[in-house]
Amino acid sequence: MANFSVEPLFRLLYSLAIPALIASGVLCLCLLMLLCGLRLWFQRRKKQLILSRQHGKKPFVIAFFHPYCNAGGGGERVLWCALRALQKKYKDACYVVYTGDTDATAENILERAYRRFNIRLSQPVKFVFLSRRYLVEASLYPNFTLLGQSLGSVFLGWEALMSCVPDVYIDSMGYAFTLPLFKYLGGCRIGCYVHYPTISTDMLSVVRNRNARFNNAAVIISNPLLSKLKLIYYYIFASIYGLVGSCSDVVMVNSSWTLNHILSLWDCSDRTSIVYPPCDVQAFLDIPLREEESAVEQNIVSVSQFRPEKDHPLQIRAFAKLLEKIAGQQLQPKLILIGGCRNHEDDQRVSGLKKLCQELGVEKGVEFKVNIPFEELKQHLAEAAIGLHTMWNEHFGIGVVECMAAGTIILAHNSGGPKLDIVVPYEGNITGFLAENEDDYADMMAHILTLSPTKRLEIRQNARQSVKRFADQEFEEAFLISVEPLFK
Repeated sequence: MANFSVEPLFRLLYSLAIPALIASGVLCLCLLMLLCGLRLWFQRRKKQLILSRQHGKKPFVIAFFHPYCNAGGGGERVLWCALRALQKKYKDACYVVYTGDTDATAENILERAYRRFNIRLSQPVKFVFLSRRYLVEASLYPNFTLLGQSLGSVFLGWEALMSCVPDVYIDSMGYAFTLPLFKYLGGCRIGCYVHYPTISTDMLSVVRNRNARFNNAAVIISNPLLSKLKLIYYYIFASIYGLVGSCSDVVMVNSSWTLNHILSLWDCSDRTSIVYPPCDVQAFLDIPLREEESAVEQNIVSVSQFRPEKDHPLQIRAFAKLLEKIAGQQLQPKLILIGGCRNHEDDQRVSGLKKLCQELGVEKGVEFKVNIPFEELKQHLAEAAIGLHTMWNEHFGIGVVECMAAGTIILAHNSGGPKLDIVVPYEGNITGFLAENEDDYADMMAHILTLSPTKRLEIRQNARQSVKRFADQEFEEAFLISVEPLFK
């Protein structure tokens, strides 16, 4: 047998090492030159594509990245209140909103913001309509959804940057992967308002413990190998998410829960602050707090967008169990599901929820109110006995605050923002209730309905007093203080 020598192989690898290092260095240098060239190019065309000169000089441009600005949810209320606050302080600036709502006009979007949130802006806003919003739709990525949507947001951000290069860029919807694009190519000062981290340590624990959730399929849970592979994927994604998030000059989070997760993922403790989202507390506090009467119909109202994480099926199943518990009683409560639909997927989700109601035999007791005006929302809350909220680890819960301000007794999930920031004792008194599963929810709803009118009134009054700290004015003051470094 011929002797095998590794020495020639080592000599070959050694001879290739230096050329490989040189080639890598040249490629890195070319990439750096390309990035520098792109940045210079963007600077030259800054503000020239859609913004005209004002009195001989270019305006200071503040842009918000919010692809679903017409959705009508809590995130959109943050957008409009933030714009209103900035317009009051920085009157000479130009304001831009990058949106993918190509099926609406600027006038339609602003009018809906008024109808839904009772917000009018004092200055014009330029809308940059993005044609590639489908790149961030979850339906486009049945597998590796987080990665797909994040990479899609980079392409969507590129389209936005090509249309307008602002001075200040604020991501108000959670697309952290766009931040390096605007900072290093656009040369922008970067701010972000984080409603919900794209990935969280809780999501890692769900996969690690193989728990069933809307984003952890049964096929993954049942297979140890797939669970491990998904966990590795999540850890890698979390590391990249931390890198892109650290590009921010200013980070605002909406709750204690979000703060804890962002600080564990991003290296940004020196520039991060809690800015509670604005809730139209006063509009709901204006609703008369009527005395409860036994003859009044006991409606249960849910206020949240029709998204999978809101877990509307849990509400319907819990309601079905409640009806079983109180069968035979003269007064039967109704469940009213109020929320916004952003797209065809949300519409299909509502259709699926209606089918679930039929399967459980509760379709006559459940009503769906989709994209309703603000005044109608207030009316439903004014007539409700219970405000229902079922999202696990809700980042904050504007709908929870609205229910409490309107005088309903809130029943929320025992996690996230509702647990840590909202449904907490006020001066030592109860402000609402928490639950975790459908049995808990059914039991607690039955308990609330059996409380005496005096006790209910006491809880409602405590809740109303406690949520005043989430008013629009409180948000505007905290927001302006937080973003001040972006304007220095």
